[in-house]
Amino acid sequence: NYSNRQFRDKRLPIPGSKIIKVYKGKRLEVKVLERGFEYNGTIYKTISAVARVITGNNWSAFDFFKL
Repeated sequence: NYSNRQFRDKRLPIPGSKIIKVYKGKRLEVKVLERGFEYNGTIYKTISAVARVITGNNWSAFDFFKL
């Protein structure tokens, strides 16, 4: 069995970390999980999905969150 950790993008913070960004004057906080990301009480599979929910557009999450 391969661990998901082996395939995790190295640009992402380790699970348990928080990604904080100010967007349109609002402080956003995303918690990095073992398998996904939690934002505003909802768990998303990808960080790009979080960026899409926040902006309403498709973004490179690494650009949006400056990772």
